[in-house]
Amino acid sequence: MRTNHFLLLSILPLLLLISCDRNNIHEKENWGTIFNEYGAENACMEVYDNTHDQVFVYNIPRMSDSLSPASTFKILNSLIALETNLAADIDYVIPWDGVKRENENWNQDLTMQQAFNYSSVPYYQELARRIGKDTMQHFLDTVRYGNKNMGGSIDQFWLDGSLLISSDEQVGFLKRMYFYKLPFSDRAQRLTRKLMLAEENDEYKLYYKTGTSDAGDKYVIHLVGFLEKIEVQKKVQTDAMETNYRPYFFAMNYETKDKNVDLGKTINDRVEIAKRIFKELEIIK
Repeated sequence: MRTNHFLLLSILPLLLLISCDRNNIHEKENWGTIFNEYGAENACMEVYDNTHDQVFVYNIPRMSDSLSPASTFKILNSLIALETNLAADIDYVIPWDGVKRENENWNQDLTMQQAFNYSSVPYYQELARRIGKDTMQHFLDTVRYGNKNMGGSIDQFWLDGSLLISSDEQVGFLKRMYFYKLPFSDRAQRLTRKLMLAEENDEYKLYYKTGTSDAGDKYVIHLVGFLEKIEVQKKVQTDAMETNYRPYFFAMNYETKDKNVDLGKTINDRVEIAKRIFKELEIIK
């Protein structure tokens, strides 16, 4: 496969996906069976094993497709609000505007943590308006987030197709945040990671954000995040036990042409798909 030179210049050098002759790129065609069980069309999934510098991919060509980030943009939106001190912390409250919406969870005053968990579009639209166009554009440019295009609306650009980002770029973005390499304070990145923590047990911690784009005749379903595998090991020098966290960064998207699909159910579906893939890779049990 020919290297997509434009993509290589626009993402982190450490990934350099779309190059099948690299010995750390592993195509996982069998994952298609998992996606098919959930009625997922045109699916793709990338898992980057940071510890061993290995990349596992289903549907390599689609990994470079630039798509609307939808609500996965809430990760960067939160970072910017925390960095600029617009939001003092993740308990920052934006009052309900009184407009009744179909999602009852949105019809109340919300903290940032609640808004992130409920994926509240109105909360994050108001957050973006308070951040302002100039500041938002500054961070899109500085972070090099996707095509960096805001279009004409401060509160719609991550929803209306103006802002586009590939799954491979999402993985690079998340890795940079995890290792505090984004142009934000450690505090802002640490608090945003806390927002993303969705599941925790003795084996792993799972961090993610969902997103759903309405693409006219179909929905595009997203899940991006990282899993920390918890390993308890003996120190070489002292034999004392220590806990290590092995990060695996991932980005998934797929399509469904069923416009009557239960979008709430797709949230569970995509998380289940990701866990099945982690189990297939023997990352979790």
